Amino acid sequence: MMARFVVTGTDTGIGKTVFAAALTSALGACYWKPVQSGLEEETDAETVARLGNVPAERIVREAYRLKTPASPHHAAMLDDVEIDPGALSPPAITGSLVVEGAGGVLVPLTSKTLFADVFARWQVPVILCARTSLGTINHTLMSVEALQRRTVPIFGIAFIGEENLETQRIIVKMSGVRTLGRLAPTNPLTHERLIEAFHRGFDITMFRSLQA
Repeated sequence: MMARFVVTGTDTGIGKTVFAAALTSALGACYWKPVQSGLEEETDAETVARLGNVPAERIVREAYRLKTPASPHHAAMLDDVEIDPGALSPPAITGSLVVEGAGGVLVPLTSKTLFADVFARWQVPVILCARTSLGTINHTLMSVEALQRRTVPIFGIAFIGEENLETQRIIVKMSGVRTLGRLAPTNPLTHERLIEAFHRGFDITMFRSLQA
């Protein structure tokens, strides 16, 4: 069985799509964003394809494409679309797969279902992306608690941002969840610079250890 991961975050806009692009590229994996909210600007799948240099045949089409850049439950309401959480399952593909959630762990998919609830049903190892800046300790520890309460398997925490050793240390100590590494900021953000930063910050063999 090839490696499968769910990439989620402690908040929105922290860089989990950039991390997902790098991981997808490094693993030669397919990428799937179950629900895309917001279509006017570049979608997350388009960002992954561009930054990860991922060919179109390895980008799995979203199950739901919603116009408004908002929480999926709200965007679906505005689009008059009914999301069926029970119908969402990781696609059956040959090879590795990176699935990206929307926003943070407890973002509502519908008025009754959170993304964490879907992750619990899937039982696919989750990579929790966490920024390193002020406020991340609280957000990260709460996200870990929410996942653990639902018995979601957590593969590890991927830090994103400038190095903050004490913040990273206390999160790992108090959560009991290992760190996978840190993705440093890159400017300009290009495919080449992203892949270089990813391999500098992470040991790719750690992610491939799930492959058999």
